[in-house]
Order: sequence, then C-alpha cells, then structure tokens
Amino acid sequence: MARVKGAMMARKRRNKVLKAAKGYWGAKSKHFKMAKQQVMKSGNYAFAGRKMKKRDFRSLWITRISAQAKVNGMNYSTLMHGLKKAGITLNRKMLAELAVSDKAAFAALAEQAKAAL
Repeated sequence: MARVKGAMMARKRRNKVLKAAKGYWGAKSKHFKMAKQQVMKSGNYAFAGRKMKKRDFRSLWITRISAQAKVNGMNYSTLMHGLKKAGITLNRKMLAELAVSDKAAFAALAEQAKAAL
C-alpha cells in the first residue's frame, strides 16, 4: 500500500488558520504558530462577547423602560409588577421599543399597570 503524505491537508489547515488571522498585528498574522494561538484566543473572546452582547442589550432595554416609567410617575420595578398583575406579557425588548418610538402606547400600558396595583 502506498504511503500517504499529509502535505496537502496540512497546507490547507495552515492556510485556514492564517486566513482567520488576517489583519492581526505583527507576526500573529504571518507565523502559523502564533496565528493559531491568537485565533484560538480570539474564538474565546468572540464566544464571551456573544454572551455579553445579550446582557448589554437587556440592560439598555431596562434603562429605556425605567426612564419612560419615571415620566409616567412610577419606577421600573413597580411598572413591571403592575404589568405582570394586569396580565400583560410584553418582553423588555418590545417595551423599550414602545418607550422610544410610541410614548402614547407606553403611557397607556403604564396606566393599566397602575390600575392593576
């Protein structure tokens, strides 16, 4: 049986890593060993970043809802409790969107929340 050499697949694997490391500073984009380390590290950062993005957006939504709730004479926690008691199941993303774009609809929701308390 003929011996199979791994040159083609090894080159392909290295090129894949170097392509992912394109734009990195210095030797991290040129040398395979350093590029491989940095691509692995970058993958970890990207994974953590995807989780942090969700946290950041949720806190942004809560800030927007809280600001509009204060305009309507209540704080965030009271508003959310009132909405839950009133049986209104809007998520924070949609509430924040209403707080920014449709203040009248948000005020109507706030009134319903006040009435439910």
